Amino acid sequence: MIIFSVSPFPKLIVFIICATIIKTYPFIFYLLIVREIKRAEVLAKGRVQRVGYRDEVEEIARRVGIMGFVENVKPYDVRIVAEGEDSALERFLEEIKIKKYPIDVERLEVRFEDFKAEFEYFEIKRGEWQEELGERFDAAGKLLYKSVELGEESVSIGKKMLEKQDETICEMKGLRHDLKSFIEKRFDRLEREIEIIKAKLGLVENSLPSALQ
Repeated sequence: MIIFSVSPFPKLIVFIICATIIKTYPFIFYLLIVREIKRAEVLAKGRVQRVGYRDEVEEIARRVGIMGFVENVKPYDVRIVAEGEDSALERFLEEIKIKKYPIDVERLEVRFEDFKAEFEYFEIKRGEWQEELGERFDAAGKLLYKSVELGEESVSIGKKMLEKQDETICEMKGLRHDLKSFIEKRFDRLEREIEIIKAKLGLVENSLPSALQ
């Protein structure tokens, strides 16, 4: 009988490799083995440049635990590469659909890929300083203009409220006048009725002595 034996060296090599990975890159091993990690490449379309969108994306990524980067793509879009746990990535993709002035994300084009573990954190990839400075001024200008619009709208609302208040006061004055007229008429009517009653009582009093005689 022939007995085939398997050399222990391949298993030993695999064991050594796994031990080395665990010792050297424990976080990556934890992500790959323990949790389901995904990578997504996103193209955000809409009003997303020169409005502070990249800063919002970076803040959301930091908060939900996503690694990668965000950058402007000419002429109008923003590109996002994100890696993270499945549930965190799903939450991230939902929260970056921002529709809050001046940002207006019309749609996201998402493509999922294999996790590559190439990022240690999330960052904004910026362009030339002149372009970045211009974007800051544009974003600030849009917010300032919106503030002025809201201020004008508040003034308009205030004027309408004052006009409505004046109308209400006029109505209350009219109601007070009507109420006064109504009360005066009621008093006049009561006085006439009292006079009639007195007159009738006088007739009765005058007729009683003659009836008794």
